[in-house]
Amino acid sequence: MNIGLSEHFTYKKLIKFTIPTIIMMIFTSIYGVVDGIFVSNCVGSNAFAAVNLIMPAIMILGTLGFMMGTGGSALVSKTIGEGDKKKANRYFSMLIYLLAIVGFILTVVGIALVEPMAKLLRADDSMLQDCVTYGRTLLLFLVPFCLQNAFQSFLIVAEKPTFGLIISIVSGVSNMILDFLLIYVFKMGVFGAALATGISQVIGVIIPIIYFATKKNHILQFTKTKFELKPIIKSCTNGSSEMLTNLSMSLVNMLFNAQLMKYAGADGVVAFGIIMYVGFIFSGTYIGYSVGTAPIIGYHYGAQNEGELKSLLKKSFILIGVTSVVMTGLAEILSKLLASIFVSYDEGLLNITTNAIRLFSISYLISGFNIFSSSFFTALNNGFVSAAISFMRTLVFQVAMIFLLPAIWGINGIWLAVAVAETLSLFICIIFLIKNKKKYQYA
Repeated sequence: MNIGLSEHFTYKKLIKFTIPTIIMMIFTSIYGVVDGIFVSNCVGSNAFAAVNLIMPAIMILGTLGFMMGTGGSALVSKTIGEGDKKKANRYFSMLIYLLAIVGFILTVVGIALVEPMAKLLRADDSMLQDCVTYGRTLLLFLVPFCLQNAFQSFLIVAEKPTFGLIISIVSGVSNMILDFLLIYVFKMGVFGAALATGISQVIGVIIPIIYFATKKNHILQFTKTKFELKPIIKSCTNGSSEMLTNLSMSLVNMLFNAQLMKYAGADGVVAFGIIMYVGFIFSGTYIGYSVGTAPIIGYHYGAQNEGELKSLLKKSFILIGVTSVVMTGLAEILSKLLASIFVSYDEGLLNITTNAIRLFSISYLISGFNIFSSSFFTALNNGFVSAAISFMRTLVFQVAMIFLLPAIWGINGIWLAVAVAETLSLFICIIFLIKNKKKYQYA
């Protein structure tokens, strides 16, 4: 039995509605981790370092899908809440078509820039070719990557989060099987890793395209549309925080890698790459919950159900608080086990990575509140506040800490940079939540 956006959400309903999206985000992270495991153990640490060095640059181009997905779904769910289903479908169709066109243009530009970008990121001779091969192969699938991210959000608006989970599982299992075949069996190296990821993304896009194109009389479906500037701008401003978050994370990851090359060399880049893979799983819980609740918040904001907004905010902070304690504890306890999955073959690298995970994991205590707060304002169609939180959290504070803390604590300062940045960001979130409570009547 589906739970509708218009319903009153108890803790049980809230968990039941968001759990498919949370699992989907975690599962997506897990099959990304499988990529790293195969590359690290079957191709080598240099190839693994090369993949993690160029990946942030690729992700910069992929931020468009996050922006259109989160910003567009906030606009579409609000429009549904206002009672205009036809307009909602027109906006949905327009945004998907636009995303495909812009994604293709970025593919062409990105392929031309991969090699100079790899050199700019200080890829040495042992990494350069792997960076270029992995980057260009992955960019061939940029359109499916962007569309897959967008469809994840729109399936929640369509009240089909479980269907989104099934698609993610099918795509993820495909990636894992292809990783085994292309990397381990056929020895295709980083090219095989990128090809496996790309094919799985195509699978993850074809299924929702068929669904939205063939299912009639449902909440969302493809329809005739035209390009309208106002909803495009509104979607972009709504989703600017998510785009900014992913863009900033990519830029910050480049700075992390540059600092790590300075303080620890390639081993530091490998350790940070493992932290990112592990972090995707833990933070995926917070992101999944935020993405899962955004259409609910957007609907009730559009329907002017102020009491439900108050209830959703209170319940969300309680759920995130409990989860953050559990997540941080698990990360600390399992740090050595997580590190050994990737680098058990190198005792020195294993120790560096274990210590890095333990220090970095402190950030999980706070990051969930910040991620949800930014998403909350996106759902309220307040892209400015959401973007301001993301800008301060993922760019200003993290960049400052990346350069400041290593000067004080050396390599440990790099691992603690995100935890300190998240703490500072929490104060920004509290200020915005207090300042806007009368405007939106959520507290």
